[in-house]
Amino acid sequence: MNGFSYEIMKANACHTKFAEQICKEIESSAKQRGSGISKRTPELIIQKILEDKAVIAITDMGEWAGFCYIESWENDQFVSNSGLIIAPQFRKNGLARKIKAEIFNLSSLKFPNAKVFGLTTSSAVMKINSNMGYEPVIYSEITQDDKFWEGCKSCINWEILQSKNRKNCLCTALLFDPLSEVNENNNSKLISLMA
Repeated sequence: MNGFSYEIMKANACHTKFAEQICKEIESSAKQRGSGISKRTPELIIQKILEDKAVIAITDMGEWAGFCYIESWENDQFVSNSGLIIAPQFRKNGLARKIKAEIFNLSSLKFPNAKVFGLTTSSAVMKINSNMGYEPVIYSEITQDDKFWEGCKSCINWEILQSKNRKNCLCTALLFDPLSEVNENNNSKLISLMA
């Protein structure tokens, strides 16, 4: 990885110093791709870190290389893996795949019976999620919690989502149901993703 090694871990209080950089990179990345994305605040990132609901990759030089966090919805029936971002200099090295596997494992530990979902316009994230056992679904199969959907207000595609009564938008919804027969024995797949 460009001469650097990294460690992926559950984020802790000493990583809150990266919150502003992470938020700026999430927004910058969305603008470069020309895609919509829900904006995050440093306060939200710090909150997720302090709640033990975030994963971070740190290089041997002490830089953040990647980040992702989880949120739960509808009395923990659903969990979203959100805010996946890789710092530009560490992209295209398999780090996103490893962070996704680690955040998925954290989601499964904290909310073992929850359906795990995400919304994305990124083909790379769609491929990673598909390899982990997620399936594309219609929006009615993911959380209907108004608070989740309010997060989309800062997205450039908010008007599209509203005009379609939250039934679809430009993002693809992907869902992993841990209770489905297909996913009951998915642990070996996730372990290989981490390697």
